[in-house]
Amino acid sequence: MRIVLFAGIGLAVLALLVLVHRWLWVRLVRDTTRPRGAARRIGTALAFALPVLSLAALTAGRAGAPFWLQQSVAWPGYMWLAVLLYLSLAMLVAEPVRAVLLRRRGASRPGTGLDAPAPRAAVPAPAPEPEPATAPEPEPATAAAPGGATRRQFVARAVGGAAALAATATVAQGTYGVLRGPRVKRVRVPLAKLPRAAHGFRIAVVSDIHLGPVLGRAHTARIVETVNRTQPDLIAVVGDLVDGSVHDLGPAAEPLRGLCARHGSYFVTGNHEYFSGAGQWVDHVRELGLTPLENARRPLPYFDLAGVNDVAGETEGHGPDFTAALGDRDPARTAVLMAHQPVVIHDAVRHGVDLQLSGHTHGGQLWPGNYLAELANPTVAGLERYGETQLYVSRGAGAWGPPVRVGAPSDITVVELASYQA
Repeated sequence: MRIVLFAGIGLAVLALLVLVHRWLWVRLVRDTTRPRGAARRIGTALAFALPVLSLAALTAGRAGAPFWLQQSVAWPGYMWLAVLLYLSLAMLVAEPVRAVLLRRRGASRPGTGLDAPAPRAAVPAPAPEPEPATAPEPEPATAAAPGGATRRQFVARAVGGAAALAATATVAQGTYGVLRGPRVKRVRVPLAKLPRAAHGFRIAVVSDIHLGPVLGRAHTARIVETVNRTQPDLIAVVGDLVDGSVHDLGPAAEPLRGLCARHGSYFVTGNHEYFSGAGQWVDHVRELGLTPLENARRPLPYFDLAGVNDVAGETEGHGPDFTAALGDRDPARTAVLMAHQPVVIHDAVRHGVDLQLSGHTHGGQLWPGNYLAELANPTVAGLERYGETQLYVSRGAGAWGPPVRVGAPSDITVVELASYQA
């Protein structure tokens, strides 16, 4: 039943992509170019090639394609998905503008508008002399515009060009934000049971790095440098570290060995680890100096740090187990929980967790994706309270798919714990 549902959703998404590409081809290629011209041939070829590259980028890793091939299709394929989103939005906004410009032109032609002069009374004219039969010349559909284009083509080029420029600028700015690296965000979280000695304890929360065919070793090095610069007491890597195997991405993850914190670095799995071989990655991050918390707890001097597996692990029999992680702890001590997805917050509340640290949502990553993320997550980004439990959700340090963020900048969050007794 689930397979049938996923197949149905996949077909619906595919049909939508076909319709969107068809509409964009009509507006940006057919309406702006001359039949059988070179520009139309190039535009038509791109209309076929770009969606194929996008599908290849989305499926190459799952299909087991060589990593060099994944890298080859990832940049153009993923970037086109981002451009497609904002180009479609821009063209939707441009549609009424295009209609108004064409309607104005039609109303301004002599004899076609309401202000056209009234026709004179008909006066009989002498019958014309017969002329030799010749083939009639076709009349142009619209008036001529600058550059030899028809008026309709001129309007289509102006509107389409403005939409393409807006979409390209948006994606370029969003790409720069990701490749520049995440910025540091600081959040103060008061906890009732935290002892006075722990006041000011700093946890660097890092989520959703998403190493893969696009973001590699240089991205990891930027993150490690940024984290270490904050001089945290503890580092919490809360899942979705990778999009690929240890064989392909081990070198990209190597800079994590340089993470430095007084009370150590800890790791929990995200859903993407279960797409990439979670067991191998758990072993590998341990080799890199991080401590995996697989439904486990580590007592620290001032509070208990616990971690649960991601809910995606349920398909492999390794899902979250709150009883194993929190069941026999001292309830008088503060409990901080690392859990990739915010949706487990209600389990955290039932087990008396004081603070849950999560990621997964990317803050929506690409506006208006934040509205979709709100449908599936109790909190999309930031700090919120659920009963006696507080939940902090990071927007993440990387990006999935297109290396682009719009309206949801990447971050590394330094959570500073505060004691009520201080």
